[in-house]
Amino acid sequence: MSDRGVAVVLDGVRRCYGDHEVLAGVDLAVRPGELVAIVGQSGQGKSVLLRQIVGLERPDAGRIVVGGLPLERYLALAADDKPFRIAMVFQGAALLASLTVADNVALRLREHGQMAPAEIADRVRRALDQVELSGAEQKLPGDLSGGMRKRAAIARALAIDPELILYDEPTADLDPLLTEQIGELIARIRSGRGSTQVIVTHNLALARSIADRVAVLDGGRIVECLPAAELAASHHPLTREFLRAAGLGGSP
Repeated sequence: MSDRGVAVVLDGVRRCYGDHEVLAGVDLAVRPGELVAIVGQSGQGKSVLLRQIVGLERPDAGRIVVGGLPLERYLALAADDKPFRIAMVFQGAALLASLTVADNVALRLREHGQMAPAEIADRVRRALDQVELSGAEQKLPGDLSGGMRKRAAIARALAIDPELILYDEPTADLDPLLTEQIGELIARIRSGRGSTQVIVTHNLALARSIADRVAVLDGGRIVECLPAAELAASHHPLTREFLRAAGLGGSP
């Protein structure tokens, strides 16, 4: 594990929408520099869980601690006072259609207004190079393939040099080859930067190939969290069903 990433601890996290309880007491601890994949059926609250960690929503109960700081305390700090940075890669890439790739990647850097234009340009160049999008700086999102849009979204996250990166279905709507390429990119980011990474995915094969551990979310709780290498030996019925559906073994 790398000491560059930050730990993430969720303790009894609950989130309701009206009378519908989506998260019913999530407990999860992610070590610094670890890559953890969260899997589960549709509608089980995987994306909701990421929104709690990044601070887009606040839990109704429970505690989230990132890098040793309660999340609410971290969010209250001014940008320049934050001791680490959190980035999120959204499922649909969330690129602004009217901005070039370079301007999309630079967006968060410019929002803070503390960085010289030359430094921003250098950050953008390095981030695009990391995701193999050099030369696409002046393209618009509409000119990009699905895989390129995913890479641009990842580059935007990398530009702020984050200690924690959250991915919401980073390979959704991609064909198997592009899925493999994005998975390899995420693995390279982990080995090259040491950032802690949490990935929500439906793709169990991807999770098993790149994650240190795989957490299974069901009924609003983490029902199992085990090393990816031990996934095939799981006895949990839901995990076994996921393995079977993915063609990775499991119960008939």
